[in-house]
Amino acid sequence: MKKHVVLYKKLSPGLMARLHAQAEVTLIDKLDSDGLTRLRDALPSAQGLLGASLRLDAELLDLAPNLEAVASVSVGIDNYDVDYLSQRNILLSNTPDVLTETTADTGFALILATARRVVELANLVRTGQWKQNIGPMHFGSDVHGKTLGIIGMGRIGEALAQRGHFGFGMPVIYHSHSVKPAVHKRFNAQHRSLPQLLEQADFICLTLPLTAETEGLIGAREFALMRPESIFINISRGKVVDEAALIEALRQGQIRAAGLDVFEREPLEHDSPLLQLNNVVATPHIGSATHETREAMARCAVDNLLAALAGERPLNVVNGEVWDRRRATMCT
Repeated sequence: MKKHVVLYKKLSPGLMARLHAQAEVTLIDKLDSDGLTRLRDALPSAQGLLGASLRLDAELLDLAPNLEAVASVSVGIDNYDVDYLSQRNILLSNTPDVLTETTADTGFALILATARRVVELANLVRTGQWKQNIGPMHFGSDVHGKTLGIIGMGRIGEALAQRGHFGFGMPVIYHSHSVKPAVHKRFNAQHRSLPQLLEQADFICLTLPLTAETEGLIGAREFALMRPESIFINISRGKVVDEAALIEALRQGQIRAAGLDVFEREPLEHDSPLLQLNNVVATPHIGSATHETREAMARCAVDNLLAALAGERPLNVVNGEVWDRRRATMCT
């Protein structure tokens, strides 16, 4: 008998056909009030869940007593109560690797756009205000040769370092829990304490996950350590930053500009002060948003889920202790 999968994300026809061939599928194509009601109704018989951008807390999970596996179409896991999933012996998988390069591209696009004031000056042309040669008041700043500071040297941090070091001749400094010898060797990158990085970097880029430890990591004290010519980039999660402190730092000229793909609340409110600042480039959480990468992420999630439901180890397991317990049971 096919296992029941509740899908709360639209997939390509090919992936939908694959899921239907191997599982009984309930599709919730929109997470509005009606969709959430349908989701709750489907959870009691669900053995697998696949989707993204939905907070799966204990209240929802308690509606799914038969649940075996959750496959997230994302690398971040802040929408999931991992401890509770593990207590319930439910496998959680995610989709790292396939979005690394695309997200790093987004980060570097924000670096270039903020440094060269691309959005601001493009709007000058678009609105008919370009009446004479551009003068110093509209000059940007160079990227090549500037110091790139990366907070969180994981896969995406390394991909960003690669672009900066090899493409733009940027000295790379980074802050992470541990020194990364391979990063030192490949990019001549130097480890720094967080205050040292904030004081020394021209471009300060966040590429770390949202956890209890990193929430609110960058606030007023950290912005005060940055230099007036510093440019701040966030492609991690909005809640890593105290947004009110960021707005104040931009208004007071503590930093030159910010390139932001993530925010404390998403979608960003239309009256957010960030949208009134010319030195902010704001994009709608597009880090992995290309046709190729989103399809690869969905394919990876389908692979993970079908493997888990077949009693096999998914390629990308978040809570490996659950798999270890299952394997021990299978071996006895």
